[in-house]
Amino acid sequence: MTTMTDTSNAARFREFKMPDVGEGLTEAEILKWYVQPGDTVTDGQVVCEVETAKAAVELPIPFDGVVHELRFPEGTTVDVGQVIIAVDVAPGSGDAAPAAEPAPVAQPEPEPEAPKGRQPVLVGYGVSESSTKRRARKGMAAAVPAAAAAIQGEMNGHGAVVPESRPLAKPPVRKLAKDLGIDLATVVPTGEGGIITREDVHAAAKPVPAQAPAPVAAEPAPAPEAPAPAVVTTVGARETRIPVKGVRKAIAQAMVGSAFTAPHVTEFVTVDVTRTMKLVAELKEDKEMAGVRVNPLLIIAKALLVAIKRNPGVNAAWDEANQEIVQKHYVNLGIAAATPRGLIVPNIKDAHEQTLPQLAASLGELVSTAREGRTSPAAMAGGTVTITNVGVFGVDTGTPILNPGESAILAVGAIKLQPWVHKGKVKPRQVTTLALSFDHRLVDGELGSKVLADVAAILEQPKRLITWA
Repeated sequence: MTTMTDTSNAARFREFKMPDVGEGLTEAEILKWYVQPGDTVTDGQVVCEVETAKAAVELPIPFDGVVHELRFPEGTTVDVGQVIIAVDVAPGSGDAAPAAEPAPVAQPEPEPEAPKGRQPVLVGYGVSESSTKRRARKGMAAAVPAAAAAIQGEMNGHGAVVPESRPLAKPPVRKLAKDLGIDLATVVPTGEGGIITREDVHAAAKPVPAQAPAPVAAEPAPAPEAPAPAVVTTVGARETRIPVKGVRKAIAQAMVGSAFTAPHVTEFVTVDVTRTMKLVAELKEDKEMAGVRVNPLLIIAKALLVAIKRNPGVNAAWDEANQEIVQKHYVNLGIAAATPRGLIVPNIKDAHEQTLPQLAASLGELVSTAREGRTSPAAMAGGTVTITNVGVFGVDTGTPILNPGESAILAVGAIKLQPWVHKGKVKPRQVTTLALSFDHRLVDGELGSKVLADVAAILEQPKRLITWA
């Protein structure tokens, strides 16, 4: 029975849930709270910073009020859709407190929810709320109804009710277990509802210090209100264990997926870039380039864009589901950037349409935003080809792994003064090595070689930027 107090509480206290901040991400880690209980907040005010699998993002709250409760501490990974903060939108109107999220119970009936429909996220409104409940834990008194179990099966990607004897795991976790050769039936689950997590699979894949096994038949302990945040642990003085999460977890998954999905081929060429370095020096003095950063990467990026224009077949993607090659008529140029949180690859949208000054400005903004940790998930989505500049670390070259969904990546080595045969004489020249990795399913050796040769030819004779453009 709904009482007047219940109705008043529902109207007075509003809950803000972890939004999907882009690209269908399923979870995010709370890095920092900017507010505490008792603080006054206004519509649009940033209340916390979270790190998704792609970037760190600040979350604004979509209503006014006084912070009543923070549901999770900093360092906690929270699923999209979970309530992270409760706000009193009518302070001073009574002593009523909002009902906390209930612990898992055996009743099939769901708890009353906030008003249904599309909920406000960062900008505008996000996806509609799901009425799906999690599968009840094993050993609970009552079974989940068949209809609810079927819906849960659909949500987990199984498409049907999963037999109780089958280990519970999301599709990405199953794929990870398959890649690592782990039988899910042998993995001890630690996730809510007996679900096997990625951490469980990784733990099963490597030997761990001996420890007392958990009693199988013991009654499950009540679920805590909030999971403890993962922390760095030191084993003696010889090892340090760092939780794999956020950007680092995304990098690991993407690289494993790319390396074991796309057949990589890498080709190399060493080229005299003395004229390119002279051009860079001249452009730095050009008033048309005032206010933007000019460096060798700018000319290399422009050279790659011209090479793609001359060889458009390299700018494509492999669609496994439909067994099609998707030819891209635009170039979103990715630039691999090392950040304190790990490697990210934001991209310059429609880079092929930009002039040299525009490209220089875009590169400068992209790099500064990445270093400050402000790159948005949207800035990292939709890339078509990528450049990784390993030369800044003094490395001659490498064999780069493709960014998932892309067909080619160009690695640029260090530019060094070396002896080089120039006009029949050995002279000191500025030399670098380029490496192009490409997906051999859609890029043949001839096409890949032409792209790499064109980039090298432009860097050797930058005037080709004009004659070939």
